[in-house]
Amino acid sequence: MSSTPVYCEPYCIEKGFNFEVHHVAYEKDAPYSCALHFHEVHEIIVFENIEGHFYYSKGESLLKDGDIVFTPALETHYFEVSPAAKSWYIIQFLPEMLNSEGLNQARERFMSASQYRFPPKDQRRLRRLVKWLEESYRENPFGEKSQALLKLLLIWISDSAEAIQPKSKTGAINPRISAKLKPVLDRFKDNDSVDLSLNAAAELCHLSPSYFSRVFKAIYRYNYSEYVLQHKLHRAARQLGQSGKNITTISYELNFSSPSHFIAQFKRYFGQTPKQYQQDLLVKAKAANTHL
Repeated sequence: MSSTPVYCEPYCIEKGFNFEVHHVAYEKDAPYSCALHFHEVHEIIVFENIEGHFYYSKGESLLKDGDIVFTPALETHYFEVSPAAKSWYIIQFLPEMLNSEGLNQARERFMSASQYRFPPKDQRRLRRLVKWLEESYRENPFGEKSQALLKLLLIWISDSAEAIQPKSKTGAINPRISAKLKPVLDRFKDNDSVDLSLNAAAELCHLSPSYFSRVFKAIYRYNYSEYVLQHKLHRAARQLGQSGKNITTISYELNFSSPSHFIAQFKRYFGQTPKQYQQDLLVKAKAANTHL
């Protein structure tokens, strides 16, 4: 069993940071879940080992070792991956970073979600650069070296990487259909806990409950109630790692019926209790601090 947290968006930029870099790895057959989602920040994923597909607004793309995926803020997307061992670097950064001096070309190229690929000789150089960036970030995320390495990565991808065209034009979401769900999706974007009933959500979107339910599951691959729960659990995981709040406080703030219900749901989804999850994060943070 991998000790890596089992959720697709494991990191969120902490207040005061302009970017974060983390290495993610799963052993063969380790549980992995990736629901359709979006970020409020830009994201680059550099895949080391991968077998799977990337679904986004332009369509569906096959993922290969060494591929790079860029997803801009608020772009809805998801991944389907095989049970084979897999690993990648995830780099999230504030959109305003692209306004930095020298990033004019990068800013123009990083306007929409894209998949990129370097030739084999450059893939080795890419891995070295990303590993160096991650090490520098752990030493000092605010240092000039960290900022310069991220800037170099953005320039290099925008200047030299080949854009990979999707093999299918069927993307993560049909924009016309997804627009019908926007009133509810805005609730998910702006709130940690969304407790609208299915009927209330459908009414908010001016749809019948049955049609809303069919459309929601067709897009998100989960029924509405399952998605509401997943949303709260993902927010809970963020708070366990970043807020310092205790489990009881988090459970009530996210409108679980009781702390015991929250603990049971969290364990069912993530495979460990909130306390175990929080302790694992503390161990990882202490290990990272040894590099400072």
